[in-house]
Amino acid sequence: MTSLPPLRLVVLGTGPFAVPMLAALRQSQHHVAAVVTRPDRTAPTRRPPANPVREAAQAAGMTIFAPGRINDADAVAAVADLAPDLLVVCDYGQILSPAVLAAAPLGGINLHGSLLPRHRGAAPVQWAILEGDPITGVSVIRMTPALDAGAVIVARAAPIYPGDTAPALESHLAELGAGAVLEALERIGAARTLARPGEPLEIGMPQDESKATRAPRLTKADGVVDWSRPAARIERMRRALEPWPRTTAFLDRPPGGTARLVLDDVAVERPPAAAAGASPGTILAAGEAGLVVACGGGTALAIRRVVPEGRRPMTAAEFLRGHPILPGMHFAIQSTP
Repeated sequence: MTSLPPLRLVVLGTGPFAVPMLAALRQSQHHVAAVVTRPDRTAPTRRPPANPVREAAQAAGMTIFAPGRINDADAVAAVADLAPDLLVVCDYGQILSPAVLAAAPLGGINLHGSLLPRHRGAAPVQWAILEGDPITGVSVIRMTPALDAGAVIVARAAPIYPGDTAPALESHLAELGAGAVLEALERIGAARTLARPGEPLEIGMPQDESKATRAPRLTKADGVVDWSRPAARIERMRRALEPWPRTTAFLDRPPGGTARLVLDDVAVERPPAAAAGASPGTILAAGEAGLVVACGGGTALAIRRVVPEGRRPMTAAEFLRGHPILPGMHFAIQSTP
């Protein structure tokens, strides 16, 4: 640990990805003046959504500020009144205006769950799995008005293992990110001591815009299986889209209608030789081992566990005992957005 002067921080966060970072900052030499989080929004008959950062801050007895819109003039003034040196943002849920960033002399930094400029946006962990990336990581960047486009102060890489689900990978990256933020603060503190009065703080490596990709917020439509995709892509969907929106397929049921199934466990399968040329979505096998379905590019997917609509999770074999499904039947072809 260096002997650099501690920084006065305001932390902005809401979701679980920010919790390890907040804990690390509390235990560091820096001072967290307040935690800014999103307000609870609930209908009269519904429980409030989870806010892990609020819960962690309350448990630690920290000052909490939850403005409806962080960019409103009164919210900007309240942040400025806290006299932070720097804003530290992670999994907050609102985009900060230049006025908010100007409330701290050193501006703001953001912890992002990818190796930027790859996967800019709200769902970087999920899209890294969906796209089959072998490696991902975390980036701590200088905040700018452009989404996830600021200079990278610290980046740390992590492998994506074949069985990784989004929750498991996100948890690992959140812990990795906590250390990355502490390292970024060390670098900022060192640069601050070397900067001349009135000079802007120059720190971080500019991103290569030619390598930027997007990781937009997921929708329910993203979870609907398009059987014309290769089986490996659908298997990655199952892991990437946990716990929401999950991976959903629609089984054609004669004489009409469909059955909605959440795919709870799947694996890439070698297609039977007799299935050559089967159209995507065709059931190639159905039995105690589960269902095997033809996918794009001559591949096949084994479905091991399902969640029928309104029912408990069950093995595919259990589902088949109550549903007369035979090879040659089809899952409905759905177009992926």
